[in-house]
Amino acid sequence: MTYQEILANARTCIGPYCKACPQCNGKACGAQMPGPGAKGVGDTAIRNYDAWKKIRINLDTISENVVPDTSMDFFGHTMKYPFFAGPVGAVKLHYGDKLDDVAYNDILVSACADAGIAAFTGDGTNPAVMEAACAAIKAKDGFGIPTVKPWDVNTLKVKFDLVRSSGCFAVAMDIDAAGLPFLQNLQPPAGSKTVEELAQVISAAGKPFIVKGIMTVEAAKKALAAGASGIVVSNHGGRVLDQCPATAEVLYEIAQAVGGEMKIFVDGGIRTGTDIFKALCLGADGVIIARPYVTAVYGGAEEGVAVYTEKLGAELIDTMKMCGAKSIADLNESFLYKPSNPFLS
Repeated sequence: MTYQEILANARTCIGPYCKACPQCNGKACGAQMPGPGAKGVGDTAIRNYDAWKKIRINLDTISENVVPDTSMDFFGHTMKYPFFAGPVGAVKLHYGDKLDDVAYNDILVSACADAGIAAFTGDGTNPAVMEAACAAIKAKDGFGIPTVKPWDVNTLKVKFDLVRSSGCFAVAMDIDAAGLPFLQNLQPPAGSKTVEELAQVISAAGKPFIVKGIMTVEAAKKALAAGASGIVVSNHGGRVLDQCPATAEVLYEIAQAVGGEMKIFVDGGIRTGTDIFKALCLGADGVIIARPYVTAVYGGAEEGVAVYTEKLGAELIDTMKMCGAKSIADLNESFLYKPSNPFLS
């Protein structure tokens, strides 16, 4: 099965919101909510995608001809590639009736583990979403990262019981989900956390904790102060606040501020191995890709996940070879083009 065949298959069953576009850039989704579209006028998801494309890279093949090392350490586990499938919940509502959360997570978590990477799983107002995610992770010997919403203390206690039972090696919270329209004024309550409240949450989780939804240096420092082991530079794909900067626009300064003190991941519009290369050069330890993995599952199930993962991996390896990089540990801003010609600035 080719990636184009996966997209074609997905278009037959993934509606009505997602279009399984050749490039998932947010332009066809617009501001459709719920669903994979963005909040407000819908420009943040588009800005995420466009920002990565504006960054250019330095070609240099006068270097040793080796196969680059793309492996990374993730809290004591070796990943084949420095990217992960992102958390998605309520797939039946957002992406179509072909799959529910149980079936989706069973496919995604297992297929990602078999491909040498890990999947972040989603959460939702329906308890069955997290139950299905943790069950899928447990079935794969804990190889996955459940992501919880910023619920109240009592709800989180139940969620963390599920998390611990899954045997996972890390847990995440998309703290910016407080801005999701479907969580507004609903029960159980979810919302923003103070540094002190977040510290209590992290302590209660009892596992390496990743805070997703960081878009400023100050927020990154708050997450670090609360005891987070990692952060995800993310604006939730444009779904929680209109008129945000792109993640590519803020990643470098955040990495400069807290890099080396915690793991730094980034999502938002990353669609190719070359985009992954750019993110690593800007200071990310790894990246998260969500929506295209949904397309891969709907269009090709386990094979779809394997094909898309190897497509990204091959693109990353090719980019590294063409830029003279031997390993992802070598990557830094020197591999990115900085115009010195004033007429090109």
